[in-house]
Amino acid sequence: MGNDEFSVSDSQRTRRWVSARPALWLVVFVLSPLLLLILLAYGISVVLLHLALWLTWGPLGRRVLFVYSNSPVWQDYVEQNLLPRLPENAIVLNWSERRNWNRWTLSYLAFCFFGGSREFNPLAIVIQPLRRARCFRFWRAFRDFKHGNRSALAKVEGEFFEQVRRIAQRRAI
Repeated sequence: MGNDEFSVSDSQRTRRWVSARPALWLVVFVLSPLLLLILLAYGISVVLLHLALWLTWGPLGRRVLFVYSNSPVWQDYVEQNLLPRLPENAIVLNWSERRNWNRWTLSYLAFCFFGGSREFNPLAIVIQPLRRARCFRFWRAFRDFKHGNRSALAKVEGEFFEQVRRIAQRRAI
């Protein structure tokens, strides 16, 4: 008796799924042009942002955008250990002062695009000519640092400054 109950409900679910499939395919078919337009617009915006960064920041030698805030967890560390090691032409934004940011600047647009909506502070973005920008997210590393684990911070910090060093070497050549 128990097996019959399961087989009936399984067959009913199968019939519902089969009957719902044409409707699902119709929705996918109708929405696919819209989805393709959204993907195309996103791709174009990625390319245009990279081109703008390469063409405007490249000749000025700007390769680094660094964003942090006045958090008690990382402000002192960032200001004492990271900011002094940044290239002199790096762009530094303080998230705590974002009300004063000009929303029509390339640095703001780059931060919004690459930073996203989670774990965006502290963040370093490295711009390389004819390559995708590379983001270094420090938030998790500082969270671990706050609890006594320094290894994650050392790792992301090392990777970031290694990338900055490589770019500086390429410029020198």
